[in-house]
Amino acid sequence: MYQEISRLLLYGDLGEDSILVRMAEIVRDCESGGEKDPLIRRTYDEVKRILDLSTVCGFDENLWQCYLTWILMTNDNSFTRTCERVGASEGSVNQFAKADFAVFRRLFHYDFSALEAYLGIDCFTILTHYQAIPKRKRTYNQDVSRQVLALRRALAEAADEEAMFALLTDYYKRYGYGVFAMNRAFRIQRPGTELEFLPISNIDGVRLEDLLGYEHQKRELRRNTEAFLAGRPANNVLLYGDAGTGKSTSVKALINEYYDQGLRMIEIYKHQFGDLSALLGHIKNRNYRFLIFIDDLSFEENEVEYKFLKAVIEGGVETRPDNVLIYATSNRRHLIRETWNDKSDMEHHGDVHRSDTMEEKLSLASRFGVAINYNAPTPKEYRDIVLALAKRAGVEMEEKELLTRANAWEVRHGGFSGRTAQQFIHYLRGESAE
Repeated sequence: MYQEISRLLLYGDLGEDSILVRMAEIVRDCESGGEKDPLIRRTYDEVKRILDLSTVCGFDENLWQCYLTWILMTNDNSFTRTCERVGASEGSVNQFAKADFAVFRRLFHYDFSALEAYLGIDCFTILTHYQAIPKRKRTYNQDVSRQVLALRRALAEAADEEAMFALLTDYYKRYGYGVFAMNRAFRIQRPGTELEFLPISNIDGVRLEDLLGYEHQKRELRRNTEAFLAGRPANNVLLYGDAGTGKSTSVKALINEYYDQGLRMIEIYKHQFGDLSALLGHIKNRNYRFLIFIDDLSFEENEVEYKFLKAVIEGGVETRPDNVLIYATSNRRHLIRETWNDKSDMEHHGDVHRSDTMEEKLSLASRFGVAINYNAPTPKEYRDIVLALAKRAGVEMEEKELLTRANAWEVRHGGFSGRTAQQFIHYLRGESAE
């Protein structure tokens, strides 16, 4: 095994801490007649790492091959970057890639029997014929699991490196490579000097049709998003209006509907606006379409973070990349808190020109080319929503009683909104389960 991975060129930068490198060292030490007990301990440590990765990513069947597939899917090198942008094309680099794939093919079918016989263990026999414990969907990343398992099976059946080349270049062109290929939504953090992307695996599977009503709003959101995905001119979007009307749900639904077309979402918060320029630098050359999602966007008078956002949206020296749009939700149409003093800023703030403060505050909202209003439903619309949600949830109750209780719930829980209706149905389902 050690001789095999030493032949890797494009995929050779695995890192000394990788499971594959450490397993190769264990195999080499076994062949040299190393002491068994320390080697068993080292082997178990790597087996545990494979099991831990498999639990997070939902691997099954042959965990060793799943791990190797995961390496091929996540490795960042000149070949994977080129394939993501243009797919397979003629070039000398293909020969290096095929040589690496020949190595991976041999690793796919590596015989661990000699290692197990020397150490007196059978863990790799178990790993290569694995039956995972059924898990709840929200405890692992379903996107990663589905992609790895499908590609693993195809690669395992590949007749030679040419077949593996065709499978992998098709995958890179369709999905890309790395964390953006296998996940649809992310958050960011900066623990040190480098920005990190954290996949969000527990994603609500909501779709736009699940949001009752608001047909015009959903249609406008689809139109702008589909234009963006097709490479046509599209605008940043502000969804504003009453609380609980489905603004955030509408944006989250987009990532479920258009993920297969290359749409990805990065959720950021106000305190991270200073990282926006670095964020754009990381994603501007990737072959995806990114929505920067800002939920519940608003600013108080003394908050100045909105200036970072203004510069990124429109107005900075560096233009916003063509593969990035900003979608924000807010209960405020103009985003920044306004006061009556803003209209008389000459008297109160010493500004030379009247209403400059007002213009400054309105300038952020004006940089969203599409503004979509979500009004609270009327009493009749609220009742229709309750009836539809109750039917969808299988709540069995006489209609008159259901609506009477829904109206009473609305009075105590924040007024007419889709959120209030959904919370009421959750309450009824919990009540019936007692």
